[in-house]
Amino acid sequence: MNVWQRLKTFLREVVVETKKVTWPGRDEVVATTVVVIAASFIFGIFLYICDLAFFRLVDWLIKFLS
Repeated sequence: MNVWQRLKTFLREVVVETKKVTWPGRDEVVATTVVVIAASFIFGIFLYICDLAFFRLVDWLIKFLS
C-alpha cells in the first residue's frame, strides 16, 4: 500500500471516528469553565500564601543565623 493510499485511509477513518464523538453542550462547557477559573484562582492564592510564608521563613533564618 503506498503512502497516498494509507493517508487517504487514515483521513477517512478520522472522519468516521469524529462523527462518533459526543460534543458537550453549552451549559456543560460554561459550568466546567467556571470550575477551572475558580480552581485556578484558589490554587493561585494558596501558592501565593505558601510563597510568602517560605520567603518570610527564609528571611527570618538568614537574619537569625547572621
